[in-house]
Amino acid sequence: MNLQGIIPILRIFDERKAKEFYMDYLGFKLDWEHRFEQDFPLYIQISMSNIKLHLSEHHGDCSPGSAIRIEVHGIEELHKVLIGKQYNYSRPGLENTPWQSKEICVIDPFANKIIFYEDLIQEL
Repeated sequence: MNLQGIIPILRIFDERKAKEFYMDYLGFKLDWEHRFEQDFPLYIQISMSNIKLHLSEHHGDCSPGSAIRIEVHGIEELHKVLIGKQYNYSRPGLENTPWQSKEICVIDPFANKIIFYEDLIQEL
């Protein structure tokens, strides 16, 4: 057996707000979207580099208020990009943690927490 990766599913409630946050602010790109019928809940895949996320309006897929961690190389550059966008609903800090990482925490409009982190300890 060989595990190949993981794709978190995050609950959303408003397509416009989700796209504004994830694509316009964070910089993800839309890969595809699906509805079973017009006016049915939206399910989409977004990606950035090697990271894929699924965003779902379906109530049974997941609960709002989830948290995920995304490893980043070059977190200070990401921080400058996010602050430079002057997004009205988020001005994240860059924190040095006691567990030897630098982290940026953002919360989407649906109470999901996305923590971007860079380990400060180099593995041998």
